[in-house]
Formats: sequence, structure tokens, C-alpha cells
Amino acid sequence: MVSLLRVVSNAGVARWNALSPRVRGIVLFVNTGICFSAMNLLSKLLAGRLSFFEVAFFRAIIGWILVWPFLLTAGWGALRTTRPLGYVGRGLGSGIGLLGIFYGLKHLPLVDATAYGFTRNLFVVVLAAVFLQEPIRRDRSLAAVAGFVGVLIMLRPQFGVSAGALGALVGSLAAATVIIIIKKLMDSEAPVTVMFYFGLATTLITGAPAAWYWTSPTVSELPLLLAMGVLGTVGQTTMIMAYRLTDATVLAPFDYLQLIFASFLGYLAFSELPTVWTICGAGLIVAANLYNIYGDRRVGMNPVFDQASK
Repeated sequence: MVSLLRVVSNAGVARWNALSPRVRGIVLFVNTGICFSAMNLLSKLLAGRLSFFEVAFFRAIIGWILVWPFLLTAGWGALRTTRPLGYVGRGLGSGIGLLGIFYGLKHLPLVDATAYGFTRNLFVVVLAAVFLQEPIRRDRSLAAVAGFVGVLIMLRPQFGVSAGALGALVGSLAAATVIIIIKKLMDSEAPVTVMFYFGLATTLITGAPAAWYWTSPTVSELPLLLAMGVLGTVGQTTMIMAYRLTDATVLAPFDYLQLIFASFLGYLAFSELPTVWTICGAGLIVAANLYNIYGDRRVGMNPVFDQASK
């Protein structure tokens, strides 16, 4: 039996390696979208009884625990850093971002929360121009404006802006800030160092309010919390692997499959259907992001999203 499993495993690896890097990257990236969508679904289900602080805490600490084997392999020297202030800023941004995203997931339909999450790429365009002195082109500016018009369509301010939408947008802005900080840190820091301090910071920042609003998970909720943390970590890992194999411009369209996954899962689990406002607004956000990515490639620049995702 063991021999048979070894043969099957070797055959699967050989078949996987026979695929082109582009195809492998796409497969890994689609897997990332599935993992993130499933994680979001579990977080929304769990937040029905548990506080979103507690759900975010479990996502953070499980992800941090899964980094430890890589740290032990690299050695304790990987914890040394010359950029402590960068990690403090990154930690605060990551903690705020995680809480904002999970708050949005708790109070919004899955597809809405997912669509708001894509605004981080629009925020990155603005922040990169301000803090990294990246060139501001007219077409990128117009695309960013179009994307934020899509946000306004989704928000429907004439009907009142929901706290869930604001939480999701704050989470996206914080995530965009973290992307800018990571771009600076990765100039001199090892990936395992960045991942370790990210897990430590988010665990501490989410752990404090989680302890205050703590509700003991039930026996049936514990496996779901574990699965949520594992899905998030696996999704991040396959995303990094995908970007190493395949160009960002190839992968970009597949990122938005998450909107389809979220719509499907939201309907199955909560009977949620996307509104016309969501479809139109999300469409503008997606179009703006894709234009910026392909526009950067057309003029010979590295897409900021390519840099941000590694």
C-alpha cells in the first residue's frame, strides 16, 4: 500500500512538473482565490456567534504558528533586523487591516466584502506616488478615480453608508499601507523574518480585544477556526508561489474569480444575491485595477501589484 501511494505521488509530481510555469502559476493562483473565499466564508459563519475580534485572533495566531517551522529551519538569526520601526508600522497596519476586513465580513454580504477588498490596489497607486515617489501618470490617475467611483456606487451614500462598508474600506487602506511598508522592508529583510513579525504583531493586536470580548468556542467551532487559519496561510503561500512562476499581468484576471466564488458561497450559505449596485461598482473597481496593471506593463514599468504580492 505504501509503495502504491509512493508511485501515485511520484506520478503526480512528474505530471505537475511537466506543466509550463505559466499554467502552474495560474493553477496555484486559482487555488489562492478558493482558499481565501473559503476562509472568508468560515469567518462569516463563525462571527455569527463569536466576536469578529476573536475570529481575527484565531486567523492571526494559527498563521503565526505555521510560520515557526520555516523559522526553525532558517535559524534564530532570522529574527535579527535592522528595521524595527518598519516592523512596528507594518504590525499596526496589519492588525488594523485584519480587524477591518473581518468586521466587514461580519456585517456585509460576502461578495460586497470581497469587492471592497480589491480597493487596496487603488489605494496602493495613491500611496506609492506619495511615499515611494513612483511616477503619477494621467491614465493611472483616471483609472484610480474610476475605481473610487465604483466604490461610491457600492456605498450608495444617498441611502447612508454602512459601518460594515467603512470597516472594509479601512481594512483595505491599512492593507495598502502595509504593502508599501513591505516593499521597503523586502529591500533588506528575509521573507521568513517579515512573515514571523507579521504573525506576532497581528496576534498581539487582535488578541487584546479578543480577550475582552472572549466567548469560548464550542467543540464544533474549533475545527472551523483551525481550518480558517490554515486556509489563509495556504492561500498566502500559493499566491507567493504563483507570482514567482508567472507574470502578474497573466494572473491578474484570475484574481477576480474570488468575486464569483464569493457570490456562489454567499448564496449557498446565506441566500445572498449581489445587487445591481454591487455588480456595477465591483465592475468599475475590477476594470480600474486591470487597466492599471496592463497599463504599467505597456509602458515598461513593473506593476506595483506584482511587487506588493511577494
